[in-house]
Amino acid sequence: QVQLVESGGGSVQAGGPLRLDCAASGINVRSNSMGWFRQAPGKEREGVATLYPLGDTNYADSVKGRFTISRDNARNTVYLQMNSLKPEDTAMYYCAAGRVLSGVALLPSAWRYWGQGTQVTVSS
Repeated sequence: QVQLVESGGGSVQAGGPLRLDCAASGINVRSNSMGWFRQAPGKEREGVATLYPLGDTNYADSVKGRFTISRDNARNTVYLQMNSLKPEDTAMYYCAAGRVLSGVALLPSAWRYWGQGTQVTVSS
C-alpha cells in the first residue's frame, strides 16, 4: 500500500522560507517521478515542481528560482524547499508520485498516488 505523508506546512510571513517534507512508503522515491502540487481556494490544482528518477527537475514559472525539489533516498523522502515566499503561494500543497513523463507532469490526472496535503499560508 502506497502512502505519501506531507508535513512542514504552516504560517509564515512574506519573504520567509518553509520546507515541506513528503515521507513515502510502499513506493521508492528514487525510481519514480515525484511531484509537488498546490491548490488555492477556488482554483485548480497546479503543478509546482517535479523530480524525475534520473535527477532532473522541472518547476512552474511562478516558483523558479525560489523553490527547490530534492529527495533523500535513504529516508525515502522528498522535500520542497520554499524561499522568498509570497502571499500568492498560499495554498494546500500536495505530494504526488508515479511513473510520469515530463510532457504531462503538470497534469494532476497523470499522477497515480497522492498525499493528504499540508497547508501553507503566507501573510504580507
